[in-house]
Amino acid sequence: MSETVYNRIALLRAERGVTRRQLAEALGVHYQTVGYLERGEYSPSLYLALRIAEYFEVPVEVVFSTTPFPRIGERTA
Repeated sequence: MSETVYNRIALLRAERGVTRRQLAEALGVHYQTVGYLERGEYSPSLYLALRIAEYFEVPVEVVFSTTPFPRIGERTA
């Protein structure tokens, strides 16, 4: 079983016009950390995941998942 954590950080950033650096500053992390998170190279702590969801004002499940998110425009069964 994989321990991959999928996320929509890049999508949420793009929707809101937020740069990696702006998000990083708001969260108190290095901007490269945001890049690592977006690419799935780093899984956030529970605390950081909750803070990211809070920043975007969405439930944590909207940002993170243990299964891949459907692609935009992709129909689900």
